[in-house]
Amino acid sequence: MGSRRSAFVPRLTRRRGRMLLAVPFALIAAVTVVDVLVPPEVHLGPFLIAAPAVTASFAGPRMTAFVGAVAVLAQVVVSVARTSFTDLNHTYQIVALVLISIIVTFFSYLRERDETRVTRLRSIAHAAQSVVLRPLPHHAGPLHIASVYLAAEEEAQMGGDLYAAARTATGTRLLIGDARGKGLDAISEASLVLGAFRVSARREQELPELIGHLEAGVGSKEDATLAPEAPSGPDDPTDDTDEAFVTAVVLDIPDHEPVVRLVNCGHPPPLIIRNGRVIPLDAVDASPPLGLSDVLTPHVTVETFPFATGDVLLLYTDGVIEARDRTRAFYPLTERLASWAGDDPPTLLSRLRADLQTYAGGHLGDDAALVAVERLPPKP
Repeated sequence: MGSRRSAFVPRLTRRRGRMLLAVPFALIAAVTVVDVLVPPEVHLGPFLIAAPAVTASFAGPRMTAFVGAVAVLAQVVVSVARTSFTDLNHTYQIVALVLISIIVTFFSYLRERDETRVTRLRSIAHAAQSVVLRPLPHHAGPLHIASVYLAAEEEAQMGGDLYAAARTATGTRLLIGDARGKGLDAISEASLVLGAFRVSARREQELPELIGHLEAGVGSKEDATLAPEAPSGPDDPTDDTDEAFVTAVVLDIPDHEPVVRLVNCGHPPPLIIRNGRVIPLDAVDASPPLGLSDVLTPHVTVETFPFATGDVLLLYTDGVIEARDRTRAFYPLTERLASWAGDDPPTLLSRLRADLQTYAGGHLGDDAALVAVERLPPKP
């Protein structure tokens, strides 16, 4: 659906551009006719400058230059019809119109060049997203999975939120996380964690070992050791307060056991929807966020929770629960989920996404990622 939409947008833009072209040509025609009919002491020629200026705001340099040339020709027609082509007043108007047309054509060229550059960067970002944040499978063993990513910034494809899934010989492993900060730094940290998860999650190992691989992937420890030592201070860029970290939840869902095992690394707790109730999977002993082993004492605690057939597990990032309405109240995720009990993962996320965007007035304060997982009945 994304490719069809991306192909539809340029067609819509071109159609709108053709409709807008009627404005400068109608302006030229109106000014020309009125300027010929009004008394000689009235001069409306300067209004013709608006035609190429308006065209430069939406059309390319060639069309802008063409509209400017038509405006100059119209000014020549007016000067011949009213007095003569060599009339000093009309000569100055023609010269000014030529100069303005050249200037706005140049700015139209700059605008088109920048738009082409932005379009190229946007396509690269979209390709990078498809590589870094791969779509989750709809089914993995006995699990039905759906996912949604909501970027806070307009036109953005990906931020610091992340999710991934991997199949093992005995079940499915899931990851959801949120890299500290925004922009390229957050995307870089997210890509490191995702890469470490995809390499290590399929190996036959326990969750603590997997967390160790993810911990090693966060931040650039090698760069820190190679950097020259310098005294730290309140303005020191190497201060530990700027250290990168990622909050995350790593889950292991066995195919043949009605449980879910998880390690929570400073992330909001997952929620289970069961029989119309919403149950948070609060960790008794949460681990520190990934990347803070140098600051906090590292420890990994694996906790087990029931996850039976028909249960729906919701994973989310803090962009969901920190969304605010006009009164600055936080989004009531638990209350909303209780009213949608019984929905399958795609329907649940579709309703949650629409309700969240409506609640926040169409603009989220932070990126938000959602993953819904339902355990299906075992196949005979």
